[in-house]
Amino acid sequence: MYHNKVISIILGGGQGSRLYPLTATRSKPAVPIAGKYRLVDIPISNCINSEIKRMFVLTQFNSASLNKHIKNTYHFSFFSQAFVDVLAAEQTMSSTSWYQGTADAVRQNMTHFLNYDFEYALILSGDQLYQMDFNKMLDAHISNQAEITIATLPVVEKDATSFGILKTDENNIITSFIEKPNASLLPDWTSEVSDAMKAQGRNHLASMGIYIFNKQLLIDLMNNPNTNDFGKEIIPQSIEKHKTLSYQFEGYWTDIGNVDSFFEANLGLTDDIPQFDLFNNKNRIYTRARMLPTTKISGTTLIRAVIAEGCIINASRIEHSVIGIRARIGKESTVINTYMMGSDSYQTIEEVTSTSKIAMGIGERCFIKNAIIDKNCCIGNDVRINGDSNSKDTETDTYVIRQGIVVIKKGAVIPHGTVI
Repeated sequence: MYHNKVISIILGGGQGSRLYPLTATRSKPAVPIAGKYRLVDIPISNCINSEIKRMFVLTQFNSASLNKHIKNTYHFSFFSQAFVDVLAAEQTMSSTSWYQGTADAVRQNMTHFLNYDFEYALILSGDQLYQMDFNKMLDAHISNQAEITIATLPVVEKDATSFGILKTDENNIITSFIEKPNASLLPDWTSEVSDAMKAQGRNHLASMGIYIFNKQLLIDLMNNPNTNDFGKEIIPQSIEKHKTLSYQFEGYWTDIGNVDSFFEANLGLTDDIPQFDLFNNKNRIYTRARMLPTTKISGTTLIRAVIAEGCIINASRIEHSVIGIRARIGKESTVINTYMMGSDSYQTIEEVTSTSKIAMGIGERCFIKNAIIDKNCCIGNDVRINGDSNSKDTETDTYVIRQGIVVIKKGAVIPHGTVI
């Protein structure tokens, strides 16, 4: 609908230190989710489903795996103008520094964006889980003759202290903005929301970090080198000077900020009717097309399990867990409340049956609970991993414990009989 008038700029985020160790060797948008996708597939898929097919992904940390994923995934017709380009931080004659914030990342890449003809810039985050038709947001932006539109989510008072909260007038024009307000201020920061949202006590409008800017305004704002961040500086400074619209979104949305929210978002996919709907013809999530065999399961009780393709599973029980591509789980093993990311390749029969080396995947007679197992891990036989809320935050060479969740590092080898 607006595909010739819009470019999409997907912000890859900083170091992703709150998602460590999942971000130790990869950028945040490249972190695997839901067993077969990566975080960056979410905003890209939302764009494709909205017919917006000119996309830039801005990144600066550990961008090799992100580059590889995007190069292997998003192929458009030779005759199409569609593309997904990764723009990593680079030294130029005018800039020799890393991105200093979200706005600085856009500023440093403006020359690339201005090579294309567009009227509106859609700015997205690379680490959120949601499904949204951006055409509806663009409709609202254009029909209200706004210069900036911010996607907003009604939230309850308890969550409001973690967000940028804004107030609107009767026409949904934003009149004021406060970043992460103290709880005592919140009674003065309610906005008009739908009856359905009022019934849930969601009376505060939070910025989702999704913005539309008119092209000329974006150029003008980027000419000021003293503003580095959209949420902290550009948005609060622009509200009084430029017509800024709130576009209310009432669907499922979560920010994958830390290990806890990442864990919850993935395990939420095992619900009978998950809030994030992967089973949808209209809102498909696109990812790399792998030529993998079907999954093979023998003797396993499955309760609320999501299992990707190409797995070989002989476990006795898998419950409330997401099992990623090419995962192998041995006999008499139990896996509960766990996200296992799977493997990048298969081992040979000789490697799997070798007695001198621990094979990739989970061995026999293991008990795994409240864990994230990163890619390519080798977990021996008779291993017990049991995270709980009393577990202290810890880091070793092979695992990290955060908020009671045991995260096994990518490629770690856990010897037979280990107890964590």
